[in-house]
Amino acid sequence: MNNNLNSYRFESCEMLGAFLASTPLVEETWRLCRRADADAQRSFVAQESGRVSYVAFSGVQAVARSRDMVELDEKVFGWFRRGVEGKGAVMVDAPLLQLFLSFYASLHFQQQISEVLKQSKSVVFGGHSVGGAIASLSALWLLSYIRTASPQHPISVLCITFGSPMLGNQSFSQAIIQERWDGNFCHVVAPHDLLPRLLSAPLASDMITTDEEKARLFNNALRKDEDEERCSYWPFGNYMFCSDKGAVCLDNATAILKFLYLTMAAASSPTCSVNYEDYVAKLSCHYLKMRSSTAHYDSSNEAGVAFALQTLGISSHQEAAATRCLDGARRVGWPRSLNNAKMAVSLGKINPCRAEIEWYKKYCDDCGDELGYYDAFKRRGASRREFKVNMNRLRLGRFWEQLIEKMETNQLTRDFHKLAKYVNASNFYKLLVEPLEIAEYYRTGKHREKGHYIQHGRERRFKMFDKWWGERVCGDEEATPRSKYANLTQDSCFWARVEEAICFIYDVVAEADAGRRLMLLHKIDEFEKYASGMVERMEVSVDVLAKNSSYNLFRQEWGELRAQLQLQLPPPSHFPRFQDGMVQ
Repeated sequence: MNNNLNSYRFESCEMLGAFLASTPLVEETWRLCRRADADAQRSFVAQESGRVSYVAFSGVQAVARSRDMVELDEKVFGWFRRGVEGKGAVMVDAPLLQLFLSFYASLHFQQQISEVLKQSKSVVFGGHSVGGAIASLSALWLLSYIRTASPQHPISVLCITFGSPMLGNQSFSQAIIQERWDGNFCHVVAPHDLLPRLLSAPLASDMITTDEEKARLFNNALRKDEDEERCSYWPFGNYMFCSDKGAVCLDNATAILKFLYLTMAAASSPTCSVNYEDYVAKLSCHYLKMRSSTAHYDSSNEAGVAFALQTLGISSHQEAAATRCLDGARRVGWPRSLNNAKMAVSLGKINPCRAEIEWYKKYCDDCGDELGYYDAFKRRGASRREFKVNMNRLRLGRFWEQLIEKMETNQLTRDFHKLAKYVNASNFYKLLVEPLEIAEYYRTGKHREKGHYIQHGRERRFKMFDKWWGERVCGDEEATPRSKYANLTQDSCFWARVEEAICFIYDVVAEADAGRRLMLLHKIDEFEKYASGMVERMEVSVDVLAKNSSYNLFRQEWGELRAQLQLQLPPPSHFPRFQDGMVQ
């Protein structure tokens, strides 16, 4: 068992390194980076090779000396700029962001990317030195654009940088992992290159040449790298550490920080001007050598550790620390394939909780009180049956929260959120259990303390499952009209919309302001049309139509109010509409 475990520990990094070494991607990107460096300042070059487009940014840039970090521009990066829950705002280096925005605002850049999107299946962004940071932000912008503007766009995005400086904070790194984009970034780093290791030290506006300045920056970088807790800048994506003896890939941020320190401490002549030509040229040869050398070791983990230490020139007195660092990094995230299998087992174990809630829904739908699933749980008493259902609701919530935590801490495979098994299971869980979450929210009066559920009470996991479901590959069968009512209402927030509409009716009666009153009436009317459409399309469960359900209460109250006021409403074109369970 231990040998099997060890065999997986270098799987991700070895796969990425072997893939890049076996393709012309790194070599072509570096060649284009050299061209960009030779051109004018603030330039970039683009080239098409087959169905792959390369875009490389010049590393010869004037960058202001600054320690400032700012949030990403919402108009450019959209939803990605939002903070990661519990981690704070997503922040990036202000001068580097400003430099990228100067490219982004140019008509030439927009036209070039537009051509790439039309003609290519893949785009590789690259950059040397400061140009690498611009390449990273360009790749991030394009990934965000594809996700929001064209989620089904087939183009793939890869970013390869050479000696790029740190770019953002830990929330920035975590947000990229959360979106499963960490595999889209590979940063090639030489052992004696200062720029990737300066972290929060100020960037220079020109090349550093004096030995005194090199020594000062070298000592500053060592001090900051050694104490990772003080680092305001954080690695993201994959780092490929290169030397004359080979290359090693790492994807764990803590391990990357440690190895940035260890490899620099082993370097004899730190500099800010490194020629990556030799490293790139020897990359393929070194990976072939590494693969053939594994036969001399008992496991691929042992071979991987030995190769990493030899490649990076780690000194003997630092060998133990480096080995512990690598081993710890592998335990945190690996073996991901094995973790996937464990999650499948855990999903099977938690399924009885889901089955008991399904049984409870059927019981409520068939019950003579005609309350239905949602209202029966909302008005429940102290019965053992409802107590058990509530406990199952909480257990299922904990399971899915733990699954999301594992995914966001990079302990599961990068395509985990696209696996049909979990996309379907998470959506079924959302449709089955979120009505109970809504019922509990309004039953306990939280809407009076925090506001209505959708804006103020909805858990992040449900929003994430919306995104998973929206990004799935749809089949033709989903367009087929229904011939009977759905087993589960297809808008998991339907009951929250009902509760909100009922509150609007009560607000209309008490509202003195004519403008505010008209706005509330239009919102109620819009929901009534939305709900009627779902009923006509049979996208609701039978509990919605139960005689004593909250939805029927809404219809009665709304009918009485319309009759009382004899409403003649103008077309509500300027009010938000509902579609597919989401507010637009």
